[in-house]
Amino acid sequence: MEEENKVKLHGMWASTYSLRVEIALRLKGIPYEHIEEDLSNKSQLLLKYNPVHKKVPVLVHNGKSIAESYIILEYIDETWNSDPRILPEDPYERAKVRFWASYIQQQLFEGLSRVVTSRGEAQEKALEEVFERLKVFEGGMKEYLQGRASFTNGESLGLLDILMVVTFGPYKAHEEVLGFKMLDPERNPLLFSWVAAMKEHPVVKEVDPPHDKLVELLQFIKSTSHARSH
Repeated sequence: MEEENKVKLHGMWASTYSLRVEIALRLKGIPYEHIEEDLSNKSQLLLKYNPVHKKVPVLVHNGKSIAESYIILEYIDETWNSDPRILPEDPYERAKVRFWASYIQQQLFEGLSRVVTSRGEAQEKALEEVFERLKVFEGGMKEYLQGRASFTNGESLGLLDILMVVTFGPYKAHEEVLGFKMLDPERNPLLFSWVAAMKEHPVVKEVDPPHDKLVELLQFIKSTSHARSH
């Protein structure tokens, strides 16, 4: 039994993808060993376990490896299928959650990455796109939540909560580095209050990266991406 529950996570402290998995493991109460990866000098184990993408996170359960954060989250929910559930049991509700999860990943997270790594007119355009997508998402969540507060599966953090809090939880660091509010309480009142509530969740607090270290990392990403574009 002990061997069955042997779980290792190859991750990186500031990776939103890794943090998704850490939150899920802690919500489920699954003991795990965290192996911090240096992404500029990846371990041989990481390259062995994820030879296709060579990226974190990789979950190793009983010697078997699973890559890609979204796939790992579903694997955790299906393997340790007691409450709290990360995805709803009902197929239709699960489909709705998957739709919005895809929106967060493809429209919001990738848009946010473009804002951080671009400058000038390109950055302004990327920012406008993110604001427009946040407006769409705000409307979608108003309808989906129907007046419920967090959390999206009713009691504990669900998939949408996890994706939102790791993507927009560092909004203060984004503001400090970029000079504008990515998540604004006036422009997106529902999303802002949702993220603020989730940041107070004990599990999120346990894995929340330190603000100063995040600011330093974002400044580094911003400066190196600008240097590459010249």
